[in-house]
Formats: sequence, structure tokens, C-alpha cells
Amino acid sequence: MRYASSKWRLALLIVMISATIFILSDASFAQSAGAREATVGKPGVFSLVMGNLDFVFWIIFSLSVTGLTLIIQGIIKNRESVMIPPQTTDHIRDMIQQRRFQDLLDFTEADPSFVSRALNPALKRAPSFSSMKEAMETAIGEQTAEQFRRIEYLNIIGNLGPLLGLLGTVLGMIDAFSTMYAQQGQANPASLAGGISKALCHTMLGLLLAVPCLAAFGVLRTVVDRLTVRGALIAEELLLMIKPAEARPGGGAKQTSAPGTAR
Repeated sequence: MRYASSKWRLALLIVMISATIFILSDASFAQSAGAREATVGKPGVFSLVMGNLDFVFWIIFSLSVTGLTLIIQGIIKNRESVMIPPQTTDHIRDMIQQRRFQDLLDFTEADPSFVSRALNPALKRAPSFSSMKEAMETAIGEQTAEQFRRIEYLNIIGNLGPLLGLLGTVLGMIDAFSTMYAQQGQANPASLAGGISKALCHTMLGLLLAVPCLAAFGVLRTVVDRLTVRGALIAEELLLMIKPAEARPGGGAKQTSAPGTAR
């Protein structure tokens, strides 16, 4: 699957366009709100957020940058052309058909693709096919768990977003009601409403952090599951191409010893 024509490039383009539109619209909204502020005194959302840069805001901002980086990396790395490139599979198949087991072992040792990393431990267990199959299954399980661990951070960040937003909201409400208590309940309702609106900005930032991360995690989890299953089926098919050389009686013993000799 080529990246230039894949659905992931289209999805990434849509996300980037949506983010650009959101930033531009928010900036224009902030400018218009700033113009109205001189007349009606109503601050915009952007002004409220930028006027309340506490530690909760910087934590959410840092997690937003991390989440965006993980999303881009997940889109780039979790593709068929990267995990199970067809040219690598065809090259491995040609070497098996030509019984070039030493070259196959060297190639799978250096190649980072899913199929090569699944076959390499199996080739080192030759000529016992049962040991080869067991080693390949272990390698596939380790790779699958590794792929899921890479995107699990998106799930963690997505779940932390609303909690951090709630923390900022609670702190803001505590500050607002502390002001009312200090003034013996005679606080100006306008200043109290302003403090509450600043507190609720943290909730909005937390949701803006959580929604993209959780959505990307759900999509990438499905993609990783599909690609790892496909890679496991391809690796099993290639391993079965080695089995006849091992099971062949008499003259096949010399060919079977090649992978073991490579070890």
C-alpha cells in the first residue's frame, strides 16, 4: 500500500486542515472578541486561556504535544508498506525456494520488518520444525505486544486529559469561592463569573486533549491488530515452505542442515 494513495494520508490531511481551521477561527474569534472587549468588556476564550497559564495548563500543553507526536508516529509506522513490505516478503520467498538458508538467516537478522523478525528466531532453531514453529510464535507475540505498547500511551494521555481538566476546574472554583468568602459573601457577581469561566477553560482544554488521543488510539489499535495478524499469517506460510526440506527422507537431510549450520 503506497502512502501517497493510502487512506492514512487523507486522514492526516483532514486532521491538519481541521486543526488549521480551528486555530485560524480561534485567532479571529480572539481578535474580534478583543475588539468587542473595549466596548462591552467580554473576553474571548483565547484570552481567558492565555490569562490563566498555571501549572495545569502547561501539563495539558505538554501532553498535547506528546500526543500529537505519537499520533503522527503511529500513522507513519503502522502501515503495511512499513511493517510487512511486499518486496521483503517476495525476497524471503525467493531465498527459501532457492534454499539459500545462510543468506536468509543473514537477511532476517538485519531486516527490521515484522516477517523477518518473526522468521529469524525460527531459523536459529533448525532443523527441528516444532522448535522453529514455537520460536516463531514467541517472536510474533513479542512483536505484537511491542506494537500495542507503542500506541498505549495515547490511551493513557486520553484518559488523563479530562482528569487534568477537572483538576484545573476544581482549583479555579476553590479560588473563586475563596474570594467570595474573603469578602464575606459580598463579592461582585461579575468577578465571580469571570473566575468560574477561567476555571471551566481547563475542562475545555482537557477535552480537547482527550478526544483526539482516544480517537487515534482506537483507530491505530484496529490497524495494528489487522497488520500483525496478516504478518503472522505470512510468516507461517513462509515457515511452511521450509518444512518439506526438513521432512524429506534421505536426500533432504543435507538441505535441512543448512539453517542449523547458519546458526
